[in-house]
Amino acid sequence: MFNKIVNYCKACYDELAHKTTWPSRAQLTHSAMVVISASVIIALVVFAMDSVFQRVMEFVYPR
Repeated sequence: MFNKIVNYCKACYDELAHKTTWPSRAQLTHSAMVVISASVIIALVVFAMDSVFQRVMEFVYPR
């Protein structure tokens, strides 16, 4: 049982250290900027939709 765990850990390390291709710093930075930009755009769209919905509801149900 212990031998299986050790072999599994060795195989995992071997795959991560030697078989995996890691992105360069430039690729990682670019991907992060794309994700941040998309998140901000989506947040602004949701905020605008929420504001419009709030105005419509205030018009339909005045205080």
